[in-house]
Amino acid sequence: MQQQRVLPARTRQRRDLLLDELVELFLAEGFAGFGIGELAQRLSCSRSTLYLVAPSKEQVITATVRHFFKRAAERIEERVAAASDPADRLATYLTAVADELSPASPRFYADLAGFPPGAEVYRANTARAAQRVQDLVTEGVAAGTLRKVDATFVGAAVAEVMDAIGDGRIGAATGLDDAQAYEALVDLVATGLRARG
Repeated sequence: MQQQRVLPARTRQRRDLLLDELVELFLAEGFAGFGIGELAQRLSCSRSTLYLVAPSKEQVITATVRHFFKRAAERIEERVAAASDPADRLATYLTAVADELSPASPRFYADLAGFPPGAEVYRANTARAAQRVQDLVTEGVAAGTLRKVDATFVGAAVAEVMDAIGDGRIGAATGLDDAQAYEALVDLVATGLRARG
């Protein structure tokens, strides 16, 4: 088992700043077309500084994709924690997911699909999202604020729709942009499951 090296605090801060900059660049322009030299140039740093993130281009990409989803999950959960009603928590979760994914360009999604380690990270996060929706639905049903439904099915269905939004299938089928598609998903799931009376 490879032991992870412990970086000094200042180096960790620099690495995290580089990861934030890489996330912004990758979301806007994708990542497949960049070499390490061009990435270093775009971030106004040296190759050796960029290698603070990881020791190879593939590992830099993977680390950046993981960083994006980790930070997004943290911000999503902060928003969910601020909602008190279980039905509102479900709507907040889905809206927050939409907000976090909204900066991702079609090029980013295409590159993610074509890069197996990145696609694996995306699949793992979609599976976590399905589980989180399932948990929120279960919580809402138990509290009586959501109708009695199969929470596992709802979680799996939401994950499938999120995948279809991300890879452009929903847009192609409906003409909705990603933000509109997520609004429709929130309405369908959170509003549609809300208990009546």
